[in-house]
Amino acid sequence: MRRDSVKYIVEYSMNAIPDHNQFGLGAYSIAEAARLLRISTAKIRRWVNGYKFATILSPINHLQPPLWATQYPKVGDDYYLGFKDLIELKIVKAFLDQGVSLQTVRKCLQEARAITDDTHPFTTTRFKSDGETIFLDQVDEAGAEKTLDLKRRQYVIRKMIEQSFKDLDLTDRTVASWRPFNGKKSIIIDPLRSFGQPIANDFGIPTIVLRQALEAEGSIQSVSRLYEIPPSVIRDAVAFEVSLEAA
Repeated sequence: MRRDSVKYIVEYSMNAIPDHNQFGLGAYSIAEAARLLRISTAKIRRWVNGYKFATILSPINHLQPPLWATQYPKVGDDYYLGFKDLIELKIVKAFLDQGVSLQTVRKCLQEARAITDDTHPFTTTRFKSDGETIFLDQVDEAGAEKTLDLKRRQYVIRKMIEQSFKDLDLTDRTVASWRPFNGKKSIIIDPLRSFGQPIANDFGIPTIVLRQALEAEGSIQSVSRLYEIPPSVIRDAVAFEVSLEAA
């Protein structure tokens, strides 16, 4: 995994005693998250740090708070995200790509946190969007499934809405891992493995290591023999790393 992520986890563990095992959270710098999600670092910082703004009618700076409290606190000038933060960003981006405004996403996140009592509610499978608002699946007292329109705070008839969870693996309806390379099972991001860095799923080797090995060895066959990994997995790992650079 990348050295700066390891350095941060060590510093974090020395300066804080969390209620959970930080080594199962994953750790991503803002730059790493931006690279994996194809989002600018500036956007991520605005979403997770908050920002100041002014308007023509009100020239005094106003503070826009973060969309949510991240899993890790700041340590000095460093700012790292956990796996849930990464997936929350992924879903926010998916909603924005569908045409949902950031203001609506912010309001829906606030509502969802109150309903679910979860700091990262978008990391569950209960959220969908139709391009105008965001919906939360609920079950009423009679056991019937309903869908709550979080923007309008009212129950609506269930409708077919394209989900944003096709490349995510779930445990108890909560995101447990992400298959970031076109949903293929060969490459996975799992906070319980390699601190959440992208790895070859069946072999546990970081994709960046396989990319660097190919550059050093000069052929996929040589890397395959060196790590005892099928060439197809190495091709996927290298293609994934190349795709991140091209984004």
